[in-house]
Parts: sequence; structure tokens; C-alpha cells
Amino acid sequence: MSPSPLLELENLRVSFPTPKGRIEVVKGLSFTLGRERLGIVGESGSGKSMTGRALLRLVRTPGAQVADRMVFDGIDLQRLSERKMRELRGARISMIMQDPKFSLNPVMTIGAQIAEALKTHEKLARRDIRARVLEMLEAVRINDPERVMELYPHEVSGGMGQRVMIAMMLIPRPDLLIADEPTSALDVSVQAQVLDLIDELVRDKGMGLILISHDLNLVARYCDRILVMHAGEVVESCAAADLQNATHPYTRGLLAAVPRMEETRAELPTLDRSAWSGT
Repeated sequence: MSPSPLLELENLRVSFPTPKGRIEVVKGLSFTLGRERLGIVGESGSGKSMTGRALLRLVRTPGAQVADRMVFDGIDLQRLSERKMRELRGARISMIMQDPKFSLNPVMTIGAQIAEALKTHEKLARRDIRARVLEMLEAVRINDPERVMELYPHEVSGGMGQRVMIAMMLIPRPDLLIADEPTSALDVSVQAQVLDLIDELVRDKGMGLILISHDLNLVARYCDRILVMHAGEVVESCAAADLQNATHPYTRGLLAAVPRMEETRAELPTLDRSAWSGT
């Protein structure tokens, strides 16, 4: 008997008002997720980030979200009160936002912010909280964690800020991590370190991961499955290992537009949006 999915999403729709009426930015999205690594890719505006926010019920008025089914580990997320949803956010589902360093509070020390993420969901003695914070900083490969705990966000580098945010999201030991372009502002070498760290922690803790990105090759490297989104809809779903064999014209266009190490083309091709229906 196969284990039940960690997350079940059916017919998710997210919309916002405009002068011409409501516009859907996510249109009938459905997928299931086990304790695995799922990548969601697509251009800016395709609905990737909004999907992540909707899973945490963070789409605020005047935006609206509805779904036929949105169940996490047997819990119907749509039926939870806002108080119960706050208890679940962070504790069991965590989300690393885009440019996470800038999500840190500039007037709180690093240690205080990570401790706050833990104290919100668990009742521990001060000594135990400090021990958990130090342990988590070490887990994200920060040297001299006792010194870093006393620093403010503006005193750390971009790469260290990313690690701090990962530590904050993982210290409650969630079952699902949603990472929304967590390394988009970093150089390639630091980006690889941060993603290797997320991958290692996810594997060690047996978590589910949703990695949201515009970088197809990156997602193919770190994920098990990939959903390709365009204009709020999934146009292709495949195993990460099969991405290069994708058949949908949109996915083929994205792959063709990626620069190569041994580039011989005079110019990169652009997407031919007339190649598929609905555009």
C-alpha cells in the first residue's frame, strides 16, 4: 500500500480585480506531492509564486483563491480558521520568499529572529532555544554561530543572509518547504552552496520540497519532478531526468533559449508564442 500524499491540490484558482473584471493568475492548477522534490518553472508572471502563497493561504483581499481540494497531510487547509492556519504556517509548512535576506527584520539580531520562529510554535526553556538556534546555524554551515547570532541583517553577506533565512524556516522542523527562487540574487558559486544545503536538509529530514524557479537546468538538477507553468496553467509535467525530452512547444522554447557553455549560435532564439494554442 503506497503512502498517502503529503499535499493534494485540485483545481486551484487565484484571481485579482482589474478595471475590466477579475483576472485569473492561476487557472485550475492540480497536483499531488509526496515526500519528494517538485520543481515549478516558468517565466515571470506565470503564476509560480502565487501558487506557493496560495498553499499557505497568503492571498489577501482583493485577491481571491478557491480550490476544489487543498489537503495537507489529511488536513483540509480551506476549512482551517485563520488562527489554526497561523499555527500550521512555519511549524509544518515553511516558505522561503524571493530575496530572503530582505525578508529579515533589520532591527532584530539574527539570533533573536531565528529564536522567534521557534518560540512561535514550541514552548522551550531559554537555554534549549539557544541550543537549537546554534545547532541550526551550524547545520546551514555558518562558522562561529555564537558571533553571528549577535549580528544584525545589514552586517551579514548576501549568502549568509540566505543561510539565516533557511535556518529560520527549518528550525521548526516542517514537513514541507516551499522555496520561491531562494537564490535568485546570488552569484553562481554561492547559489550552488545554498541549493546543496537545502537539498541536503530536505533529504536528511525526509521533507517535501517545492522549488519555484525560472531556471530549468537548476530545477532539473535538484528536483524529482517538474511542472512547467505558462499564463497560470501547467502546460507540461515530467520527471526531472526527462526534461530535455519535453514535447510541449513552450517547454521546448524555454530550453532552446538557455545559453550553452559551448555556445555556437549567433543569437539565442526567442519563444514563438503562436506555436501553441491559447496565446
